[in-house]
Amino acid sequence: MIACKNCGHENREGTLFCEECGFGVTEGATGAATIPTRPVNQDPDDSSAKATWGSARFAAGSTIILHVRDAAEPLMIAPAQKIIFGRSDNAYRPDVDFTPFGALEKGVSRQHAALEINEDTLMLLDVGSANGTFLNGQRLLPNQPRVLRDGDEVRLGKLVAHIYFK
Repeated sequence: MIACKNCGHENREGTLFCEECGFGVTEGATGAATIPTRPVNQDPDDSSAKATWGSARFAAGSTIILHVRDAAEPLMIAPAQKIIFGRSDNAYRPDVDFTPFGALEKGVSRQHAALEINEDTLMLLDVGSANGTFLNGQRLLPNQPRVLRDGDEVRLGKLVAHIYFK
């Protein structure tokens, strides 16, 4: 048995660090095995300690930027409580019309998906589209909102776009 020089605990032969305090007990093993955690100030008014959504936070006054794959210019979308994505025809015009981006050929429904603002997050939901709405490769269940994050990939049928908050 090897006695720890720091706390006196009896350790098994061949042990490099004390099983009790983590201090080095053999030659060549100096100091503590672990670095103690540094205490932080627990000030409740400290803004860095408040919970944030990170890249999912959609701040008031932000704009939605949608980069449709192979499009020359991004779409700038003014936020609203609910924004319908789809394609237009003679009888219907969605809030964001993907017809100029080949929506019909890519399987975008007239009412395909919706963006909703929920407090300080942006939510995406499929509104019963024929070819599905995908968020980062995962198909959404109809009418089940999912949190959008800055830079997420959104696919409506085969139309691919990336969404950014600014």
